[in-house]
Amino acid sequence: GEPRAVEEPCIRVSSPYVEFRKQAHTTYYTRYHLVFVTKYRRKVLRAGMGAFCAGAMKRVCTHYPDIQLLEVNTDEDHIHLLASIPPKMSVSKAVNLLKSNSARAMRLKFPFLETVYDRHIGFWSDGYFVSTVGINEEQIRRYIEHQGEEDSAGTRIEM
Repeated sequence: GEPRAVEEPCIRVSSPYVEFRKQAHTTYYTRYHLVFVTKYRRKVLRAGMGAFCAGAMKRVCTHYPDIQLLEVNTDEDHIHLLASIPPKMSVSKAVNLLKSNSARAMRLKFPFLETVYDRHIGFWSDGYFVSTVGINEEQIRRYIEHQGEEDSAGTRIEM
């Protein structure tokens, strides 16, 4: 198949072709693997709390539609995300939005967390893990080789 730029969020992780996102002056494909750890590695993301936290992360994206969460999964003391973040937004800005808003939602839903964590200490550890996930080198080489073959709108890219 052939890649194509799209304006609406597309989630086709397992497809044989890549779906690009488009903004006013940018066509992009960015994927980041993010991991957030609970403060002191406390095992507070068990069962329903983990599911609620994953949902809270997804709800953040309804207010910030440029951030797309493609996969979310929790363990007892951390959460894994596969996210698409546009080039105009820094990864640290997206992480801040996801962590602060999900922590607030968790505290509102589960008031007992006030006894587990002091309000000023926070729910998430200060740091995070990030790794890029992208198009493989061969696809990039083909794109560069055929870059002159785009259509006039710049939305259809042959690979």
